[in-house]
Amino acid sequence: MNILPQILFLHGLATSGSRTWGENGWLDLVQDANRQSIVVDLPGHGTSYNNTDQMTYEKCYDSVLNSITTPPIDAVGFSLGARILLTIASRKPTIFRKLVLSGIGDNLFSTDNTRHKNIREGIAGNPNPNNPESRYFNQLSEAADINRLAIQELIRSRQAPLEEDALKEIECPVLVVIGENDFAAPASKLLEFLPNATYLELKGVDHFATPKNFTFMETALKFIDAEPQW
Repeated sequence: MNILPQILFLHGLATSGSRTWGENGWLDLVQDANRQSIVVDLPGHGTSYNNTDQMTYEKCYDSVLNSITTPPIDAVGFSLGARILLTIASRKPTIFRKLVLSGIGDNLFSTDNTRHKNIREGIAGNPNPNNPESRYFNQLSEAADINRLAIQELIRSRQAPLEEDALKEIECPVLVVIGENDFAAPASKLLEFLPNATYLELKGVDHFATPKNFTFMETALKFIDAEPQW
């Protein structure tokens, strides 16, 4: 009998695994599929609220990598979580059996300074009143399980650029999911670099509605062989 591996779930910036994956029903569905979940909270988020030593993106990569004890595993990530999983896969191509990346696209290869400023101001508690994204990140950062100061330190750190040649070495099947109205869209350049990628566009969906989208859930769970056994 072929025993399927654990599934790692990784949330986005200024939220948590419980809110992104638990409250939206993912973890219950995976349990119904008789699969085991690993829910990781990045430093400064959720259960890692006080785990704020050296808040850098590299430290986040390390914390996620340390949670993977029996590779290869499956993994599902959203936004920053998807970026971190992709970075890990580019450095260690054999660590994942299957990988689901949502809420990221060609934005990985360029920087929108205005958007970054709005997010930064929202997380700092000084949102741009005319920018919905800035206001939304302010709201997220006010949650009791978010360490606002730690996340401010995190986004001041520098993310290592994604190496295009390294992305081409990721041989595991990858599902790239992005909303039609997501600021991260399109994903054509990302798909070009990934040699074994499948693409799903969610019609009429924006960035923040992605984790609760039923089409996303259904497609992703089928992709990683985690459809509920009812």
